[in-house]
Amino acid sequence: MDKIIKGKSYAFGKNIDTDQICPGQYLELTDHKAIASHCLEGARAEFAKEFIEGGIIIALENFGCGSSREHAAISLKTIGAGAIIAKSFGRIFYRNAINMGIPLIVADNVEDIIGEGHLLEINLENSTIKNIDTGKMISCEVISEYAMNILEHGGIINLIKSM
Repeated sequence: MDKIIKGKSYAFGKNIDTDQICPGQYLELTDHKAIASHCLEGARAEFAKEFIEGGIIIALENFGCGSSREHAAISLKTIGAGAIIAKSFGRIFYRNAINMGIPLIVADNVEDIIGEGHLLEINLENSTIKNIDTGKMISCEVISEYAMNILEHGGIINLIKSM
């Protein structure tokens, strides 16, 4: 996994729950591409069609709150989310997303860099996030060694297979 993540930002507010990330009517789907075609549909109807692979989702508090459905993390991984930055994450979603290999970045002052369509650069080595378009830079929490190991393997399944 690259220690520098760059991508176009897709901005959301607070309390984006797992039902907005993957609406309940699609829980019967098992094909990951079909699941991803509805990614964040509950928050922004055309998101999956507009999203560019490698993009960075940026939100305020409590991203991924709600139910423990894995479909939310599956949809974000399959659509190609480069990372998700938020002030905080729902606990079960956080673990599901890390296990899928999606970098989740906690940043207390995310408001300083949030913007739609901006180019963001996340530096995992020095725990900073820079909005290239505005020049603003903030610090973020260090990803734990355990979580980083999972991310470097592309998810928990790949980590287990490598043992």
